[in-house]
Amino acid sequence: MKRLGALLASLLLAGSLTACGGTAAQEMQSIQVFAMDTVMGLRACGGETEAALAAAEDEIYRLDEALSRTREDSAVSRLNSAAGGTPVDVGEELRDLIARALDFSAATDGAFDITLAPVSSAWGFTEDTYRVPEDAELALLLPCVGAEHVHLEEGTAVSLDQGTQIDLGAIAKGYASDRMAAIYQEHGITHGIVDLGGNTWVCGGNLEGEPWQIGIQDPARSAGALAGILEASDAFAVTSGGYQRYYTAPDGTVYQHILDPKTGYPVESDLLSVSILCDNGTMADAYSTALYVMGSAGAQAFWRTHGGFEMILITTAG
Repeated sequence: MKRLGALLASLLLAGSLTACGGTAAQEMQSIQVFAMDTVMGLRACGGETEAALAAAEDEIYRLDEALSRTREDSAVSRLNSAAGGTPVDVGEELRDLIARALDFSAATDGAFDITLAPVSSAWGFTEDTYRVPEDAELALLLPCVGAEHVHLEEGTAVSLDQGTQIDLGAIAKGYASDRMAAIYQEHGITHGIVDLGGNTWVCGGNLEGEPWQIGIQDPARSAGALAGILEASDAFAVTSGGYQRYYTAPDGTVYQHILDPKTGYPVESDLLSVSILCDNGTMADAYSTALYVMGSAGAQAFWRTHGGFEMILITTAG
């Protein structure tokens, strides 16, 4: 990918990421898909274009079903509904993804956490039935939150402690973008964009031989207003922020949907958004959420310690 490390010191931008390529994008074949509660756009050219787009669409729908916790027949739902401590065979793909999520949780000291499912439901963010839970309700749920309540068993089985449930929403689109990249590569695609709603992967450069332009939305202004534009080739870009999905309570208080695993409440920090750029979509998705939870100082300390990715932060100070 195009190196953007120098931007860290000088840019405190942000927003959801969109991709644009001028006239090049108009010459490409494209499809639009609705899955994972968002509109997704895929564009490609070069190689087996039609076959690539068809395979990518099928894969998105498959992952939407496989990773959903609201579909009763998914492996995630079966795991969540099993009695505490009961091993459930979730298959190799899901077990591996859960294992990666646990690694991200350990690396971020719990800032990334897939066990917030019951807490998210208590706020109504999963079901879109928004409410503010009582402190006593959260006090009963929080002891079941944490990676230590998820156990990788023998083979392809996973078990959860009593009261623990998982939600892969903070990592699913990142994993899906990795799968899109693999499908494009299998079909010889040389130029393309995969936009999964805040999760973008750009393949090669545009048809003029230049890097793709990735616009970073300004979270303090209306949709479409950009804080800046980056250039990238063969890179994943993911943005997390609380400005696009939130709940306004009857008393006027605004609660955004990204929750702090330590408190069970929506994150309150000095960040409006975090954008991650790297060569792995799953990692970018997980880290964008985790660093948003950490706040600006924590995010910068994590970047200095771990490296391996680029980040752009937009703070409440602009």
